[in-house]
Amino acid sequence: MGLDPGLRRLALGTLLAAYPGPVPPDWAVDLLADGLAGHTLFGTNIHDPAQVAATTAALRAGRPDVLIAIDEEGGDVTRLAHATGSPYPGNAALGAVDDVTLTRQVYAAIGAELAALGINLDLAPTVDVNTADENPVIGTRSFGADPARVAAHSAAAVAGLQSAGVAACAKHFPGHGATVADSHYELPTVDVPPAVLRERDLPPFAAVVDAGVRAVMTAHIRVPALTGDGPATFSRAVLVDLLRHEYGFTGAVITDALEMKGAALAAGGVGPAAVRALAAGADLLCIGAKVDADLVAHVVEEIVAALADGRLDRARVEEAAGRAAELAAWTAAGGTAATTPDGLGYAAALRAVRVEGDVTGLTAPLVVQVHAASTIAEGRVPWGLGPHLAGAEVVRAVAGETDPDELRRLAGERPIVLVGRHLHRLPGAPELVDALAATHPVTVVEMGWPGGWRPTGARAFVTTYGASHANGRAAAQVLGLAG
Repeated sequence: MGLDPGLRRLALGTLLAAYPGPVPPDWAVDLLADGLAGHTLFGTNIHDPAQVAATTAALRAGRPDVLIAIDEEGGDVTRLAHATGSPYPGNAALGAVDDVTLTRQVYAAIGAELAALGINLDLAPTVDVNTADENPVIGTRSFGADPARVAAHSAAAVAGLQSAGVAACAKHFPGHGATVADSHYELPTVDVPPAVLRERDLPPFAAVVDAGVRAVMTAHIRVPALTGDGPATFSRAVLVDLLRHEYGFTGAVITDALEMKGAALAAGGVGPAAVRALAAGADLLCIGAKVDADLVAHVVEEIVAALADGRLDRARVEEAAGRAAELAAWTAAGGTAATTPDGLGYAAALRAVRVEGDVTGLTAPLVVQVHAASTIAEGRVPWGLGPHLAGAEVVRAVAGETDPDELRRLAGERPIVLVGRHLHRLPGAPELVDALAATHPVTVVEMGWPGGWRPTGARAFVTTYGASHANGRAAAQVLGLAG
């Protein structure tokens, strides 16, 4: 016996799906006609602007009020520029500059680009306060470690995006910045009382609610005092009592991807995770990146079964689908066209660079780029100084494996510029830097979250607060190496 058509359409109205490849398959468009709320675009869906515009037009042919979402944070997390790196600095760099007008301008430019391509929901900004230097998943995606500064820039980012008619989604509630585990792979725990969250993690969320943010994304983190053994995504105390009642949020609550281990393992699969998230108060369920028609059907079947056996109340699911529809309706109104200053992102990245020490006289250095794995959130996006250099040799090194003597031999009389990301938490990287600096003039360029670590004996330490294309060009310019 097939599913009740009305219940199937109701369940579909709470889902953000995805699909592989640059051309939407028939099933992805057909599901929109059947009531699917929308799709999220990832790097595999993006080739060039003309193709993206054709994609969004094809999706709107399925249903005009479709939500088309993307993770376009600027900086280290970009989908539109995944092949080259973002032309904008990310949040850490903007927080370092600490000019809220600039932050609003950068996000307005990102919003204008998305709107021009037909994308109406940006799963950004990240408003987490990055208080843990060892945080493996937030880092440079955060405006910083100070709640007041993060709050001010978060509100500016939301205002910028939404001025272009693109709905902003502030993430990850109630705050992923104090974690030292990655919720893509496990369920992180933040074992603090609610009073600490209110002082440290929640001020940016209060600020974006006041700024009129249209959506808030949940965090797959465990806060025992509020969530018990499960993640915040499954916690009514977090999504309803805290976010809606205490902070007064009236927009759409969107889950982080339910395929992530922080949710799927806790629930026993994506389908049960969808049910638990809806029951807790979520409105729009992001299934994940690896989605096909069978997975969508499975999730819908789980939701319909939960409606039948009482795990889900129909009024709750109708409320969720209604909020998703309201979000889509808001985006249909469009925004105000704004002129983006030429080179805005590159100028902003240059303002963010910080130099400790002396960077003069770096003529034709040996540039050593230390390998760093990317997170799932970032994806494999090019980074480093290579594309921006004139007359410098670039070699790759692996911390803990590359022999410092070999790098000294390659450098000869030339100075060494060592480039890395999150060097302080990359095993073997501090030791490599210190070994080189003991006998050779070394300038260190940190393109990740710098933390409190500084190399011993280095001639200079340069911090870009991100590894976007704009950050790389800015670093090359400051070093006097730009082509």
